[in-house]
Amino acid sequence: MKRLALIFALLATPLAAVEPDEVLSDPVLEQRALNLSKGLRCPVCQSESIDESNAPISKDLRLLVRERLVAGDSDAQALEFIVDRYGEFVLLKPTFGGANWLLWAAGPLMLLLSGIAGVAYVRGRAEAQAPQDAGLSEEEHAALRDILDK
Repeated sequence: MKRLALIFALLATPLAAVEPDEVLSDPVLEQRALNLSKGLRCPVCQSESIDESNAPISKDLRLLVRERLVAGDSDAQALEFIVDRYGEFVLLKPTFGGANWLLWAAGPLMLLLSGIAGVAYVRGRAEAQAPQDAGLSEEEHAALRDILDK
């Protein structure tokens, strides 16, 4: 039973795709590289970080992060270099600045606009006058009697 639980635990955890030849000899730099890699998206897989993806572009990004850290860049400088090169799409959590504010605000704005439209529609229906039932004219009564009598 313990073996089965261990197998399920291993299958449930994401496996890192970082290969042994990519790992830096300095544990501090390697930890910084791993922390940065957690926030970078694989351009191919799109739902995985570059550490979880086996795509060649993810390997290139992992190596690039490590190269920048070895060159002496701070975490912010390395991240800025990668974003400048690949765009904000590589960030798993995009920033709020630039044109992204429109994407962040689109959902709540659409909800607000649809709520306003719904309230206006319901109020308009409530204030509308019910059609007046004028009844049938004498000619229409006579025509109806003729039809029913036949």
